[in-house]
Amino acid sequence: MTDTPASYSGPQRIFSGIQPTGNLHLGNYLGALKKFVDLQEEGWDAVYAVVDLHAITMPVEKGALVSQTRLIAAAFLACGVDPKKSILYAQSSVKAHVELAWIFNCVARMGWVERMTQFKDKAGKDAERASVGLFTYPVLQAADILAYKATHVPVGEDQKQHLELSRDIADRFNREYDAPNFFPLPEPLIKGPGARVMSLKDGTKKMSKSDPSELSRISLVDDADTIAKKIKKAKTDLEGDMPSEVDGLKGRPEVENLVGIYAALAGESVKAVLNQYGGQGFGVFKPALAEVTVNHLAPITQRYREILDDTGFIDSVLKDGAERADAISAPIIDDVRKLVGFWGA
Repeated sequence: MTDTPASYSGPQRIFSGIQPTGNLHLGNYLGALKKFVDLQEEGWDAVYAVVDLHAITMPVEKGALVSQTRLIAAAFLACGVDPKKSILYAQSSVKAHVELAWIFNCVARMGWVERMTQFKDKAGKDAERASVGLFTYPVLQAADILAYKATHVPVGEDQKQHLELSRDIADRFNREYDAPNFFPLPEPLIKGPGARVMSLKDGTKKMSKSDPSELSRISLVDDADTIAKKIKKAKTDLEGDMPSEVDGLKGRPEVENLVGIYAALAGESVKAVLNQYGGQGFGVFKPALAEVTVNHLAPITQRYREILDDTGFIDSVLKDGAERADAISAPIIDDVRKLVGFWGA
């Protein structure tokens, strides 16, 4: 475990969440779910949420949210998150998130939130018609983390800016309400290869559920033939065979992405992968990558489908997780109310 700053003396805890928007893909697995399981097995006190409140910042098909929440919860479980070791729940089932988000809206400053680049990316050119929730969802992210006084957050590079906002909000709250070290200043956890998996069609863009091309991503529900087909069609480049040295990946984003996927799934370093396949053509490397991917994902896919067929089990896990999450967050929110000075606190 990583030590937290000496100024905060509370328990070390991690928090992270995934939005319930469509089938999860290899990027979600390597960039998040696999790391969640690794952290769990390292002994971390882990709180994981299906962040359905974040999902409604963008249009959601009517009636789809419950099934989508179960879909993501099933993926957590299939990938190895153990509800006896970690807490897994639906964000909206724990009231602390919304209450703390409002208080943090009154602590955060407009300039801080306006600097968040993801709002600009998601809202696009029509930002004035975007929901207020989309604009302030980084504040809700801070509430998600700090409702549990999480000290660490497993994040990708693209989320580090939001974590900085959480730290700024925690620090300002502590100073504004004369409560030194009440909230920790959460630290990022970025672990190993596969931290950011890119599109199979464009190595400069992140693998995404929203990409219109199914060939751009490997879904956790893809069968072996589909995986092999997608990897065979994955973009490489015209610069020749596989490089033999890590420096040879510079300027070759698609190749670097495929090598990173192999390394992460095989549990090897990028250097070791290049030692094995350097100088060989993609006609050799791609089938090997497909085999590694299928072998790694096949048991997860099978378990995923089995869990999805048992909605009663999924719901029982989420209910138990919500109760355990509330048991941690409710006393923290009670203390926050007292610090703010609400009537009856």
